[in-house]
Amino acid sequence: MRRSMATLLAVVAMLFALAAPAAAASAAGFSTSYQAIPGDGGTTLHAFVIRPTGRGDGPFPLVVLPSSWGVNDIEYVGAAAKLAYQSGYVVVSYTARGFWDSGGQIEVAGPRDVADASKVIDWALANAGADPSRIGMGGISYGAGISLLAAAADPRIRAVVSMSGWTDLAASLYPNQTVSAQGVDLLLAAGHLTGRPGPELRQAEKDYLAGDFANVLPIAPVRSAATKIDAINQHGVAVMMANAWEDSLFPPSQLVDFYGKLTGPKRLMLTPGDHATPEVFGAAGLPNDVWDAADRWFDHYLLGVDNGVDRQPPVQVKPANGGGWQGSTGFPAQQQTIPLGSTRFTAGFDTVADSGTAFVSGTLQGYLGIPTGVAMPLVARSAAAVWSGPAAAQGFEVAGAPHARLTVTPSAADTTLFAYLYDVGPLGLGSLITHKPYSLLGAKPGVAKDIDLGLEPIAWNVPAGHHLALVVDTVDPRYLSSSKAGSTVALSGTLTVPVT
Repeated sequence: MRRSMATLLAVVAMLFALAAPAAAASAAGFSTSYQAIPGDGGTTLHAFVIRPTGRGDGPFPLVVLPSSWGVNDIEYVGAAAKLAYQSGYVVVSYTARGFWDSGGQIEVAGPRDVADASKVIDWALANAGADPSRIGMGGISYGAGISLLAAAADPRIRAVVSMSGWTDLAASLYPNQTVSAQGVDLLLAAGHLTGRPGPELRQAEKDYLAGDFANVLPIAPVRSAATKIDAINQHGVAVMMANAWEDSLFPPSQLVDFYGKLTGPKRLMLTPGDHATPEVFGAAGLPNDVWDAADRWFDHYLLGVDNGVDRQPPVQVKPANGGGWQGSTGFPAQQQTIPLGSTRFTAGFDTVADSGTAFVSGTLQGYLGIPTGVAMPLVARSAAAVWSGPAAAQGFEVAGAPHARLTVTPSAADTTLFAYLYDVGPLGLGSLITHKPYSLLGAKPGVAKDIDLGLEPIAWNVPAGHHLALVVDTVDPRYLSSSKAGSTVALSGTLTVPVT
């Protein structure tokens, strides 16, 4: 295992070196080594350590990159080589405990994972010439979540770049008391395939399979940076977060909420794609907008480079259906309102409206511009509520989180609603803009209840001649539904859509 990884790293390093300018290569470069680092409790964590050469004896700024869920330490070697070569960082890319050839069991970003990050920093300071006053952390997915949690626990960390990460684990995998089943299934499968689940993950899986996902929730707060926002703010950490609009695991709403509570230097980047797809090629060292922004973030807050990141608009978004980066200080307040007249339909039956397939649909949208579509005339009105707004005289952009404020009267105690906002053309063909589930559990049958169903934030260009349409049904293949077949739901309310 170690030899094969070292060989692959050598190939990556050679390709990067060949791509570097020949004149600069003689003055600066990088070296690589494969190390066994003692983590919390002495558990061995395997890591690639990339060090700058031709820049003196240091000390050098340090960036620590924990691996993604199910991925090992080779994940970031391309990006690490660029950081070392271009800016003189020591970079430690390590495999999180419980996965591949690192020791221990999968802790699901628990306290031991956070303690491991500090131990890796300790090792780099003692063995890799790292500078204790210039320390950053970052990563994709699992590595992103661990990095934010570590920044709350370890005041030595000055800057964090979180890519396709989470800040609220419960809100991500159990939105509005609705299990994101496809996402959970994929996480569990990857954990078993590439690692050794620890006792908390095994119990969580047992509860999930027994239909008791609510029993899993107590493990979420300690694993959610949202509960540690005060410590992050107190430490003054410079936090950059980047995510995909259609992220199947960690949708952007929980990041937007977290971003709003940060008081230190901060940036939020949202772009088309699914989980980890916007930054995956950048991890290999290939040209990438998100990793380029991450490099500049570290350069400014660790090296003190005056590259303007502190003067750029802190919110940077790319519309999900095409267009360049747009900078702003936040999401706009202008609203388009669509009245939702009263309607009643039968619950527990699927329709052609759905959120697509986890990881597949968002990837198609991000890379190929192929949206999750629907033929609106084929949506069965007996099993769904459908409302349409007026055709747009001129194009506009949906920019933020639409809200459906609904009065719901269910005939059963438990009902799950799935709300889909579509961009519909003149022929009745719709493209899914955004969606969100909402489970109404323990309700009194026949008694009306008001809910605020906030859909996921989005940036989406609606062409002239198109109109918005909201569909609400009770079954979606991506999620578990509590709706009972044959029960009924009555709905009415208002949809507000932020627009520019």
